[in-house]
Amino acid sequence: MIIPQIQAAANTRVKKRAAGERNPVTMKKQSSFRLGVLAALFAALIFVVTAYVLHIPTPATGGYIHLGDAFVYLAASILPAPYAIAAAGIGEALSDLLTGGAAFALPTLVIKSAMALCFTAAGEKIVTKRNAAASVFAGLICIGGYYLTEVFLLHSFSAPVVEIPANAVQAAASAVIYLLAGRALDRTKVKNSVSTFVRS
Repeated sequence: MIIPQIQAAANTRVKKRAAGERNPVTMKKQSSFRLGVLAALFAALIFVVTAYVLHIPTPATGGYIHLGDAFVYLAASILPAPYAIAAAGIGEALSDLLTGGAAFALPTLVIKSAMALCFTAAGEKIVTKRNAAASVFAGLICIGGYYLTEVFLLHSFSAPVVEIPANAVQAAASAVIYLLAGRALDRTKVKNSVSTFVRS
């Protein structure tokens, strides 16, 4: 008599667990957690690329140019906006904090968040007409945002002008890398894989 009761109790627990896994609230929490994991991975990738890969200081203004923006664009084309903003802002701001550009950290948080908002994660592809155009607008936000930041930090409208060409090169190179990488990832249907991971 005891063994059947134990088996019945075990079956009840399994059924409750299965029901809990299908519960909309539970599934939403699981999806949010997995999106958070992906955002953290993107933030780490953005930080590493920004801080250490082709990180070129610009002594005239105390800043630097880099190619981390390409990964900001990828994150913003794959993740929902709140997660993309977190990945972009945190990843790039950490780079400023840990590579001697602490004065730029807060402006970077704002600028990169605004850049991420240009993109959409809707649809099955990373590179869409909207996102291709967004890479141009995001580059303009980067150039204009850092010009204004340097005007404030240097108390001069003329001194930051010397960095505009470098920022323009950064914006153009990041857009090209984003488009090439995005199309390559689209061929692997990476967004479908991400969607499966988040919802499973």
